[in-house]
Amino acid sequence: MNIWNTTSDFILLGLFNYTEAHLFLFVMILTIAFSSLVGNALMILLIHQDFQLHTPMYFLLSQLSLMDMMLISTIVPKMAADYLSGKKSISPAGCGLQIFFFQTLGGSECFLLATMSYDRYVAVCHPLRYPVLMSWQLCLRMTMGSWFLGAADGLMQAAATLSFPFCDAHEINHFFCEAPTLVRLACADTFVFEYVMYICCVLMLLVPFSLILISYSLILAVVLQMRSREARKKAFATCSSHLTVVGLFYGAAIFIYMRPKSYRSANHDKVVSAFYTIFTPVLNPIIYSLRNSEVKGALRKCMGQCATINHE
Repeated sequence: MNIWNTTSDFILLGLFNYTEAHLFLFVMILTIAFSSLVGNALMILLIHQDFQLHTPMYFLLSQLSLMDMMLISTIVPKMAADYLSGKKSISPAGCGLQIFFFQTLGGSECFLLATMSYDRYVAVCHPLRYPVLMSWQLCLRMTMGSWFLGAADGLMQAAATLSFPFCDAHEINHFFCEAPTLVRLACADTFVFEYVMYICCVLMLLVPFSLILISYSLILAVVLQMRSREARKKAFATCSSHLTVVGLFYGAAIFIYMRPKSYRSANHDKVVSAFYTIFTPVLNPIIYSLRNSEVKGALRKCMGQCATINHE
């Protein structure tokens, strides 16, 4: 097989074709993406405006919303433009940037979710020591660490993936540039890269996921000892909803990045990737925030202030 010129563009085959059913799904995806942007932007605004929400927990939630907004903005506009225009090409530089931002945001979110689970563990299991065990200084350090580790992974994967020579087949059977899909087009031996990527996945997926499960197990152990039935019911509902979102995000990511090569399918990968790049971001503001009484109170206060300004 001939080696393909790496200065030429890649072709993204996309998620949809041009049937009526797929057009409906495309509109639904755009609606979900827009809802995610609005919901997460609203969360950031409320947390910034309401002084009662200036706590480590809500700061972490604002960072999660920021990551989700950036993730949607990295993938959906390009996917929509390709579908509407019919031009599905992407330059190697554009592909590298998409891999970098996607891996940075995805990796950062893995560590941030683990940080958030630690914050909830301290709040529930050690409420009196919360200001010490989850100080602003520690919160900022853990947040910066999440961003830094995600960016390091994104830079490494983007640079390593684009360093390979690619073959004649330059069509990427995906709706965005993702490292595992792009590596399949390489004309060189990718064993070392895939082995290193697997080790990175263990560190960035399984370790944070294990910490999250441990944190929520300890939280549930405390919740079971609560005397109030109503408090137990509320805590169970909150924990289960949080774990649902975490399970969707980590489950989909583990499916894509840690599955044996012989079991991989491009069509399955595209559908699963849509879960943690498009669907999960719209769930986060609902599950983590908008069901929260303090956030709903801040929203009512903000709407009341807007109504007062309009009357004036």
